[in-house]
Amino acid sequence: MNEPLLTGRNQSRGSLQYHTLKGKEEPYDQTGRTSYMKVCETLQVAPSSYFLRHMQDSELKMMHRGLGPQGTKALAVPLVTNTSILRLNLRDNWMEGMGGAAIAEMLKENCYITEVNLSDNHLGDYGARAISAMLKENSTLASLNLSGNYITDRSAEHLGPVLITNTRLRNLDLSYNSLGDHAGQHLGDSLSENTGLRSLSLAWNCIRGRGAAMLANGLGANVSLRTVDLSFNGFGKEGAVALGQALKENNILEEVNVSNNRIPPEGAIHLAMGLKVNKTIKSLNIGKNPIQNAGCYGILQSVQENPDSAMEALDFSDIPVNQDFEDLYTAVKEILPELKVNHGGRIGAFRKEA
Repeated sequence: MNEPLLTGRNQSRGSLQYHTLKGKEEPYDQTGRTSYMKVCETLQVAPSSYFLRHMQDSELKMMHRGLGPQGTKALAVPLVTNTSILRLNLRDNWMEGMGGAAIAEMLKENCYITEVNLSDNHLGDYGARAISAMLKENSTLASLNLSGNYITDRSAEHLGPVLITNTRLRNLDLSYNSLGDHAGQHLGDSLSENTGLRSLSLAWNCIRGRGAAMLANGLGANVSLRTVDLSFNGFGKEGAVALGQALKENNILEEVNVSNNRIPPEGAIHLAMGLKVNKTIKSLNIGKNPIQNAGCYGILQSVQENPDSAMEALDFSDIPVNQDFEDLYTAVKEILPELKVNHGGRIGAFRKEA
């Protein structure tokens, strides 16, 4: 037999060696080039010349390469032992669940990669479960992008507990998926105990009503998140009421985006009640909600009445306001001169004179 057999290796990176059955030693392939070529032959996929050229870079960008499940499996093999790549971007490679599982298995072993982008890869719930299992073991990954992967509520019971046990992950992007109320419940429970995340995006999902309320409850108890993007869900009045309460309790959050959430004026007033006592929120985006001038006015007034407000930016995009709002904004600017407010224009500003 001529195939090398790994029987042992010392801990010095400079002298790692494979031992063959014949007793001969081969230099340890630190980049994984040799193993990659062999696995490509076994899986009958064409080796990526780009990968071979960039195996020793600190950042590997392989977006839109059409790797597919098999190509991704081949790529994962050398990455297990690669010590150069710290940031891995594999966006849009149609790797599906099988490819996602291969990357997940690799990340259980690799202790160098800190940022991974697997967005737009059709991972589905199979891939999401594999990623969840990986996060139970990995203690290096700080940033993970799973956006646009057809992840549904079925993955919530796996993703949720991971956010309690994994304290190293700082940034998580779950936007553009199909997470619904069940996910809102599980993620809410987990966020109340999570101590690692700094930013979370759940934009463009289907979290509504009761699920939105439970997610907001979790945010109220969270002690680490600075930035949360909840845009393009369906929080409505119920979710906004809970989020308003969360803003009373949370003293860590700095940026919140709840644009496009079907929040009515009553919901905005509850948010305003939270902002009236909150000391940390710097940016609130509540644009493109039907909160009308009354909702915008109530939120701005709450900032005015909060002597400890940290607010720097309010976004009321596509919501027209009246002169009373403009007058209030002028008054608030005297207290918070750096405050920037964006809105959908003043009501009647463009009407022709009779």
